[in-house]
Amino acid sequence: MNTGWSDEALVAAARAGSDAAFMRLVQRHEGALRGFLRRSLGGSAAEADDLAQEVFLIAWSNLGGLKDPGRVRSWLCGMGWRKARDRMRSQRRDAARDGAWLEIAEATPGLSAEDRLAVAQAMGELSEGQRACVTLCMVEGWSHAEAAEALDLPLGTVKSYVDRGRARLLTALGGRDGK
Repeated sequence: MNTGWSDEALVAAARAGSDAAFMRLVQRHEGALRGFLRRSLGGSAAEADDLAQEVFLIAWSNLGGLKDPGRVRSWLCGMGWRKARDRMRSQRRDAARDGAWLEIAEATPGLSAEDRLAVAQAMGELSEGQRACVTLCMVEGWSHAEAAEALDLPLGTVKSYVDRGRARLLTALGGRDGK
């Protein structure tokens, strides 16, 4: 199979029954999906891997429902978000999430230990939706439109969540804006 195939071509081949095409889609998008799930779930790599496997199983069964084959990543992350949100609602994960956000903050160069703790606490205080939007747009570098599609939220809501999350993080860091 040509590894340079577009997502559209791979989806078409997978819909026609090609396991190899679907495996190429998995290989192409699993890193982004797992990274998003890991951050959304509070840093649990094992839990993110489990959910990613569930998402890919669902995706294989529901390829026919994919409206725009060129948007596979958004479709997968949207399914992943819904699975993660369901899991977060059913279990208490506050301590794990706080630790994960501390880990993210520690990876940020130039932040003192005090600032890392403040960022972790501020991230833990965000709503689930705000945290997901901040993660996708500020950490992962997604556009607001991509995040809106993946999270099944209106574009204005994503922009608002990112702005509020950024403001909360800046407040936690003493109002500095990096300029």
